[in-house]
Amino acid sequence: MKNKPFVVGVGELLWDMLPSGKRAGGAPINFVYHAAQLGAEGYAVSAVGEDALGEEILQELDKAGIRHQIEKLPYPTGTVQVRLQDGIPDYTIVENVAWDHIPLTPASVELMKEADCVCFGSLALRHADSRQTIETLLDAAPKAALRFFDINLRQQYYSKELIEQLLRRANVFKFNDEEIQVLRSMFSLQGTDDDVCRDLLERFNLRYVVFTAGDKYSAVYAPGEKSFFPTPRVQVADTVGAGDSFSGSFVYHILMGKNIKDAHEAAVKTAAFVCTQPGAWPAY
Repeated sequence: MKNKPFVVGVGELLWDMLPSGKRAGGAPINFVYHAAQLGAEGYAVSAVGEDALGEEILQELDKAGIRHQIEKLPYPTGTVQVRLQDGIPDYTIVENVAWDHIPLTPASVELMKEADCVCFGSLALRHADSRQTIETLLDAAPKAALRFFDINLRQQYYSKELIEQLLRRANVFKFNDEEIQVLRSMFSLQGTDDDVCRDLLERFNLRYVVFTAGDKYSAVYAPGEKSFFPTPRVQVADTVGAGDSFSGSFVYHILMGKNIKDAHEAAVKTAAFVCTQPGAWPAY
């Protein structure tokens, strides 16, 4: 057990262009922020454009205390256009942006060799360049490291073939109550949500399956174990980054030697706190 677990998030780094203004984010980078706030040594691996938005997002990372290995590329910095229609958000993730072309660098490979956990999702593998880089980086992580796959299904940027391949590379899998419906049809999964979680755990030989059901409950599975907690009632400012804070907290506490139940309880409390604060990177 280390004093300071070393975690790496690799994938999309982008601006959410909201009606109220822009906010920096990207699930793997949010994960790193929360793990680092709790005491981990965290690094973000991604790419930005050689543009003003790229400079700004790097400043945001520095302000938030997120260490990073970010390359500057001749593509635009990632953005997501968020339109509200009758209060319901509608997302358009801009294509062919810097994080679609994350290059493999000696520095990122060296970082990965130190990792106790690497967090990744399906979105960042939508383009062949980043896909190749992320797969190579996952292979560079130590055998004992947690490979945390937060599925993060977005628009049309996934396929059964991609999800299956990533599940075989992962040893921790996180998904939510919307994504479980896609997985049911994709993998012909039957039974209750509990049955589906246990099936995936066994089928892909995972160490942990993390299932979040919004404001209802969350459950964590390991071979022969299950932890269940109802979602606490809090005054919600917004839910931006709450799932990523759950992931970062769970991983941090597992790497610090906590058992599943205690790590899960800490993750639930962290996510509840983040829901009471605006934005994905609130100060702790």
